[in-house]
Amino acid sequence: MSQKLSVRIDAKNVNHHLWNNHGVWWIHYTIYPTPWTQQRVRRNLKTRAVEEARRLRDAALLELSRGEVG
Repeated sequence: MSQKLSVRIDAKNVNHHLWNNHGVWWIHYTIYPTPWTQQRVRRNLKTRAVEEARRLRDAALLELSRGEVG
């Protein structure tokens, strides 16, 4: 089974796909493993620095676009 990547970016929100939970940044996104199912993914970025969280988010989305993370 293959997954199709569709990334939506809100240019006005530099923290798009980021979520701060009690001072620690997380990335969250939704994948669609099949045309009929969806799966929410949340990963702890293990940082309190928003700049580092943005860098880690960008790296994670790049990995997804290359098919390196599922």
